[in-house]
Order: sequence, then C-alpha cells, then structure tokens
Amino acid sequence: MRRTSFANWPCSIARTMDLLGDWWTPLVLREAFYGIKRFDAFQQELGIARNTLTDRLRRLVDEGLMEKRAYQTDPVRHDYVLTEMGRDFFGVLAAMNSWGNRWLSGEQGPPVVFRHDRCGHESEAAVVCAECGEPMTAENTRPRLGPGYPPHLAERPDIRSRFTD
Repeated sequence: MRRTSFANWPCSIARTMDLLGDWWTPLVLREAFYGIKRFDAFQQELGIARNTLTDRLRRLVDEGLMEKRAYQTDPVRHDYVLTEMGRDFFGVLAAMNSWGNRWLSGEQGPPVVFRHDRCGHESEAAVVCAECGEPMTAENTRPRLGPGYPPHLAERPDIRSRFTD
C-alpha cells in the first residue's frame, strides 16, 4: 500500500511528517541525541529490524539530518552523526517529551527529564514567542498565510477562512 506524500503540501507540519514517515524515525533521532552513533547500537537499543533501521538511517542521511562517517576501513563501518539540521530537530523531540511527561506519565512520574547544562536545572521545552518571550498557546496564537503559500490556493475562500489576515 502506497502512502500519500506530503512533501509538496503547503504546510511545514505535513512536510515534516512526510520526512519522518513513521514512528521509528523520531526514535532513531532520539537515540542519536542520547549519544548512539553505531548501527548495532541503534538496533540493540530500539529492537528495530535491521532492514527497517537501514531504511530509516538511509533516509535521514539522504534528507540531511544525519551523515555517515567512516570509523573503520576493513570492513568499512560508519558512525551516524547528527548534522546541524538534525541537531535542530531537538526542539521537536523536547516538546514531545514535555507533552508526554505531562499527559502520559504514570504514577511514578516522567520516565525522562532534561537537565539544562547552562543553568543546571531540570527543565522542559516551552513554546514561546521568539519576539516577546511569552508562551504561545492554542488560545493566543493564530495561523497566517506565509510567503511560501501557493498563491493559487491562497485565493480560495475555503483556504482563506482557515487563516487570519
């Protein structure tokens, strides 16, 4: 069964989901943030099938989130390391972790918390306005058409009604 591609949709959320593809890809990225670099370590930590892991790592390399670096020549073996684009995905994972800690933690509490090295405190991701620093919530934030939205779609009344001017 073929899945629908969202790669060309005029929506960064849809494009990101197209890149991620499935639930394994964010988990591979999570392990990379936890310091995993080698294929066998990813496979062991995730319990993922080798062919699935091969596909996910290849996609992450092809899309620019990770790069392969040879650490052995005979036979050739590679580390998989996050690129700048991949490291920038940390905020997405941190936001998912914060949401999961709030809504999905059991009585024992959150399974993973983050410590901010600069201040030394345990903290969580917070979505704030890059201009004023105030929290952004569903109640105080509205979507607007950006400069990259296709003009032929932006003219449609059903599309315009979803966005604020």
